[in-house]
Amino acid sequence: MTRLDAQGRPEPPLAEDEASTLLGFLDYQRATLEWKCAGLDAAGLAARVGPSSMTLGGMLKHLAYVEDSWCSVFLHGNAPGAPWDTVDWKADPDWDWHSAAGEDPERLRALWRASVARSRELVAAALAEEGPGRLARRSWPDGNTPSLRWILCHLIEEYARHNGHADLLRESVDGSTGE
Repeated sequence: MTRLDAQGRPEPPLAEDEASTLLGFLDYQRATLEWKCAGLDAAGLAARVGPSSMTLGGMLKHLAYVEDSWCSVFLHGNAPGAPWDTVDWKADPDWDWHSAAGEDPERLRALWRASVARSRELVAAALAEEGPGRLARRSWPDGNTPSLRWILCHLIEEYARHNGHADLLRESVDGSTGE
């Protein structure tokens, strides 16, 4: 049975297997981002802190890209899908961050949620094939190939790092604080 904390986030399992533990921590981090972005309008998702150009809307779009990139493109070797397939990343390497400015909040949330849903399906398929040690279908430019285990740890790290940013951004919008 999944336990939820006071914010409705699923608590990671205390004594499960490796894959369940990794997925539990990843879902907890995903739920934290969703909590930090909940209920905000376009202005709230566009708020910045200090000189940083980072926004919660940009974070949603960036993490949607991260989900698709690691779980679809690298893990399964798929070609990038929309909207990533039309971006000139060399001309604009931070497109995912700043293209969110002015986008409808529900569209940003839907993009992120759809990416998470795809990632869950793709990770489940890879785990069923070979478990956490399954190697990605694409290698890095240096020829090294990450395992699914590495990809899941990296996703947890990516969310945890950005959730720290989300704390500051959300507090600047309406004073909401919390873990």
